[in-house]
Amino acid sequence: MPRENGGGFVRCACGHRHWGLHGAAGLLLTDPARGVLLQRRAWWTHHGRTWALPGGAVHEGESAWQAATREAEEEAAVRRGALRPTAESIVDHGTWRYTTVLATARLTIEERATSIESAELRWVDPDEVADYKLHRDFATAWPDLRAQLDRELVVVVDGANVVGSRPDGWWRDRAGAAARLRDRLAGLAGAGVPDGALGLIDRPHWSWWPRVVLVVEGQARGTAAVDGVEVVSAARDGDSAIVATARAARADRPGDHVVVVTADRELRTRVEAEGATVRGPATLLNLLAP
Repeated sequence: MPRENGGGFVRCACGHRHWGLHGAAGLLLTDPARGVLLQRRAWWTHHGRTWALPGGAVHEGESAWQAATREAEEEAAVRRGALRPTAESIVDHGTWRYTTVLATARLTIEERATSIESAELRWVDPDEVADYKLHRDFATAWPDLRAQLDRELVVVVDGANVVGSRPDGWWRDRAGAAARLRDRLAGLAGAGVPDGALGLIDRPHWSWWPRVVLVVEGQARGTAAVDGVEVVSAARDGDSAIVATARAARADRPGDHVVVVTADRELRTRVEAEGATVRGPATLLNLLAP
């Protein structure tokens, strides 16, 4: 690979030799019906004949998500449009970093080895991954990755409470204020949330692409959903709709991280009883682009 595309070895600050002048990224893809997709590396590659993830060097100007999905398509014919990214984990060696992008299949994946770097592709039950001859670095990272496998961050936003937390004239146009909040939330859904910003698992090297649910009420009930943001219009009071949304999220996928954004003390008690974590409006608003 030409060096301008990121190909080349780097000796990191820890003294190890790694591939990728701008770092590297891999895709940890989960299909609930089949397991996780592993790649056995060709014998001639770095750490050949070991099992790891489709991935490779990050090109200059690429994000980790772009690099991981490009490599997965080049090596395993996995289409980006068939995936939903959920999280990423970074191992930082100072002068070099590796990013694991976690994603769930949302369409049927018809993988096949399409690169000479791939000797074999295989769906593996997560409980059996550690039994394989794994790439050294993947073996080290696997326990931490396994703990967050197929878990999502669900952010349930108390629209009225968040909009009302700042005196910016929202009361003159409640529906417009809700729509503006929705659009800012869509940006957050696309950009992701650093774990440290929400304090989910106390690992600063994690970040999440959240599933965002905005709950609206009253004059804002006509707010439409957009890409990245689901909208729930409360039939009666917003608090009951928020509790029901948090309850449903926990029931459907008990392992997910469910965060409710509100400053309402009584609502906080109710959603914490459902197993959700609560953060105040300021925490969310500080993450949103203006």
